[in-house]
Amino acid sequence: MSEGQPPRRPDRPLRRGWTTGACATAAAKAAFQALLTGDFPDPVTIRLPRGETPAFTLARTTVGNGVAQASVVKDGGDDPDVTHQAEIVATVRRLPPGAGVGFKAGDGVGTITRAGLPIPPGEPAINPVPRRMMEEAIEEVAKAHGAKPDAEIEISIPGGEALAQKTWNPRLGIIGGLSILGTTGIVVPFSCAAWIHSIHRGIDVARAAGLTHVAGSTGSTSEQAIKARHDLPDIALLDMGDFAGGLLKYLRGHPIERLTIAGGFAKLTKLAQGALDLHSSRSEVDRDFLASLARGAGASEAVTDAIATANTATEALKLAAASGVPLAALVAARARARAKETLGSAPVAVNVIVVGRDGKILAETGHG
Repeated sequence: MSEGQPPRRPDRPLRRGWTTGACATAAAKAAFQALLTGDFPDPVTIRLPRGETPAFTLARTTVGNGVAQASVVKDGGDDPDVTHQAEIVATVRRLPPGAGVGFKAGDGVGTITRAGLPIPPGEPAINPVPRRMMEEAIEEVAKAHGAKPDAEIEISIPGGEALAQKTWNPRLGIIGGLSILGTTGIVVPFSCAAWIHSIHRGIDVARAAGLTHVAGSTGSTSEQAIKARHDLPDIALLDMGDFAGGLLKYLRGHPIERLTIAGGFAKLTKLAQGALDLHSSRSEVDRDFLASLARGAGASEAVTDAIATANTATEALKLAAASGVPLAALVAARARARAKETLGSAPVAVNVIVVGRDGKILAETGHG
């Protein structure tokens, strides 16, 4: 797997899954009903934001002493997500009349510590749509049983704190575990919505912190090169991966003064060609494009022909370098131009850095 490249899509029809927010809602609804009646609905049906009504099987249940607990094991379908098969647990307690629905972070669910996210600092990392889904589920059950919709919902994910280390949460200032996410309740396989969501939240956090310079990298090698080149705090480092479009389009409406994009030669060649999704299954390096850049820089016909028929982008780069053609710099300049086109009139100065596989900088445009 190359730097920044998501897992490969299976060669078969893909199965959709459920978000952590949908699973938490199902568990909370079942626990609240048991708190009122002593019995758990199993399976439990919930209503998603777009009107779908899926049913969830409960993994475990307990009720007694004014507390009810239910859990759902998340089925992420065919999406490669760290929370697939995680147990989402809801512990529900009654609150005084008029208190409404309150939320608490249990074991494995994070707490917000930085501004810029949809939930303010100090709150559990349960996003607005899952909160609304749970509130509506509590209201539905309360109405059906002639009770008041006043309850505390504590969501926990056993092992969530360790899983969160594989996500953006620590960098975003979400401490202690995972986030409860989802806007539709449904996980679309390989949509990479969670990755793009994290890019957007990273920009929001950087803006809220008053940063004037952020950097998007295609992977860990590129990020290390940026850290060596610029003295940026961790919250300024955005794991762009293949999603240059997700980064640039969000910055177009939420600008930050300076942006550095760093990546390998092949990835940035795709951006230079105009691709905004740099994954190998959705864009590829055009050797004729590289040959035309070399020709414009004065390369001989023999060199341009060799570049046009090179097996890989790396081979094309080596051929150019052997002939004194600064192909990495040419790609960086064209990638910067494409990035500026995507940003439109947004007041963002762009610097592009091409990074070799050894982590050394091959070319840099400067913010200009």
